[in-house]
Amino acid sequence: MAYLLRVQLPDRPGSLGALAVALGSVGADILSLDVVERGAGFAVDDLVVDVAPGALPDTLITASEKIDGVRVDSIRPYSGILDTHRELELIDRVATAHDDRLQVLVDGAPRVLRVSWSTVVGMGDHGAHQIVGSPGAPETLASELPWMPLEKPTVLDPDADWVPEVWKNMDTRLAAAPLGTTGKVLVLGRPGGPDFRPSEVARLGYLAGIVATVLF
Repeated sequence: MAYLLRVQLPDRPGSLGALAVALGSVGADILSLDVVERGAGFAVDDLVVDVAPGALPDTLITASEKIDGVRVDSIRPYSGILDTHRELELIDRVATAHDDRLQVLVDGAPRVLRVSWSTVVGMGDHGAHQIVGSPGAPETLASELPWMPLEKPTVLDPDADWVPEVWKNMDTRLAAAPLGTTGKVLVLGRPGGPDFRPSEVARLGYLAGIVATVLF
């Protein structure tokens, strides 16, 4: 069984080693690591860890947070390992697809950007509507999107009036980025969090911008 841990830890020599030892003490192996963000004196990392079948995820949190300055932001089941070239691979898949390129984009975006679902929405004669959605995208859609048209990548308020109640009940964190100047927007959903960090929103914007040049 593998889990994806998002941890905040002191950005100093030895911190990651101490975390690895702590996780190893409860039988967990780090399979891969991806630096999400660095700030003044801290780093936020995503770690994929492998544990024995039946092991409780709470033990990973307890072991990690025994280290001074370490905080687990989130933990969730994960299949596969992190790939630092995943954005480029998705762009390549979109560029070489013969049809349904937007579907290729939303199908690949959740794994690339570590979210649960993604959709592309647009504006039509009857207002905003979903164009394509990934597997796992909610069946309940927003009846209106007052933030469209969108000019830049941004975090969306998960408690805003336009957010469907079922999304709120699942504590869904939201981010979006325009696909160039087409009026279409790539929306990401992450039920249960964690919050989107500025570096993640920037990566979403870069991906959406490059894909837009390929598609349109």
